[in-house]
Amino acid sequence: MTSTESGYPDIELLVDGRRIGAATRETAAVENPATREVIGRVPLATADDIADALAGAGRAAEAWRDTSPHHRAAILMRAAQLLRDRREPIARAMTLENGKPYGDSLGEVDYTADIIDSLATEAPRAYGVVLPTAGDEGRTLVVTEPVGPVAAFTPWNYPLTVPGRKVAAALAAGCTVVIKPAEETPASAVALADALVDAGLPDGVLSMLFGDPAQISETLIASPVIRKVSFTGSIGVGKHLARLAGDAAKPVMLELGGHAPVLVFDDVDVDEVARQALGAKLHNTGQSCGSPVRFYVHQAVHAQFVARFGELLAAARTGDGFDETTEMGPLANSRRFDAMAPFVQDAVERGATVVAGGAGDDSVGYYWPATLLADVPDDALVMHDEPFGPIAATSVFTDEDEVVARANALPYGLAAYVFTKDADRALRLPRRLDVGMVSVNRFGVGARDTFFGGRKESGFGSEGGPEAVHEYLVKKLISQG
Repeated sequence: MTSTESGYPDIELLVDGRRIGAATRETAAVENPATREVIGRVPLATADDIADALAGAGRAAEAWRDTSPHHRAAILMRAAQLLRDRREPIARAMTLENGKPYGDSLGEVDYTADIIDSLATEAPRAYGVVLPTAGDEGRTLVVTEPVGPVAAFTPWNYPLTVPGRKVAAALAAGCTVVIKPAEETPASAVALADALVDAGLPDGVLSMLFGDPAQISETLIASPVIRKVSFTGSIGVGKHLARLAGDAAKPVMLELGGHAPVLVFDDVDVDEVARQALGAKLHNTGQSCGSPVRFYVHQAVHAQFVARFGELLAAARTGDGFDETTEMGPLANSRRFDAMAPFVQDAVERGATVVAGGAGDDSVGYYWPATLLADVPDDALVMHDEPFGPIAATSVFTDEDEVVARANALPYGLAAYVFTKDADRALRLPRRLDVGMVSVNRFGVGARDTFFGGRKESGFGSEGGPEAVHEYLVKKLISQG
């Protein structure tokens, strides 16, 4: 990729080994959310581009499946190292297109490279089994094989990490991939494709398309070439893609929205929990499926927690991601900015108090301050719809059974957080919370080599750990006489 004066790279499609730039296709604007300025153009795939990507994925599938798992792993590890070598320009482009602080963008590049390394090591571990059979004759085997070409769809909030772990897991398993990342943050995904191609990935094994979401998703999912669908994003879109895949009898892996509850008991160090909550709420401007939203705080410490958490949030500095003093960047686009005010207005109308923040300013960029709403009733919009922004809401509880029921009441089931010094409670509560991931006395769920996934309307399947590679494998029974 070449770069513009702003440092933002020229964006190209990758279609069966061919690079296709913006000069030969219709384009869409890429905007800097910190300034609302157009910083680049993303080329939009045509019907022929989609067909060529599918043809390449189908043609390359057999050869990539038969490639040594160790060789597949070596390509992935070389790509991970190339991301590390290129971390500064990739991080700069990420901050320009997404708005997150530059230090966080650097961290995302490093974290993605680590994830790819971890998934690469799983490639040679796709073990089968030999089953004992009755009698002395014959043998029964169960082997694993790649499911086949994959259609993948990823969002803008972690524009390198989410495409990186989807693509790496599928490639490690021996699958080819056609991926459509978000048009708002294309440079981060293109950097991933560049690293893989430069690391030696054969033509056709990975194609990357941008364009009309409905056209691309409907065409890919309906194609007989595609054998599995993987999606990260909103619940509504995930359900739609699952219906399309169901019509084609294709398996789906979904990582959808969350609405993480936080259970804060009366035996905690309130200041410590508030400080941890600050970092968790500011992270990625709250635009994370695992972001803490519903803070259920024991009545004995609620007032103290609200005062301290509100003080910390009010002092947090929101600004351009390239300003070293910035603690939280802008929201990533106008849609997220416009979504914030209704949550605040509804909560206030139902009796909540605005302790910090509460009103944004989009005159320059999509800036919304860290916002704390206290004493929010359970029927408020923010308590049952995911804000996907820097809004936290508190509510009082007194009884463990009561708060567990309230935490589990929503159709979401991705992440939850528990803060307590009671060892028995710390062991007991994670089993009672109906979510895929629980953190006790800390925020953050998952690591580079761990399971990452949810339950209920938060989706199914794993985006991390050994399970992520297994998502792209199918079993075959072989009986031999």
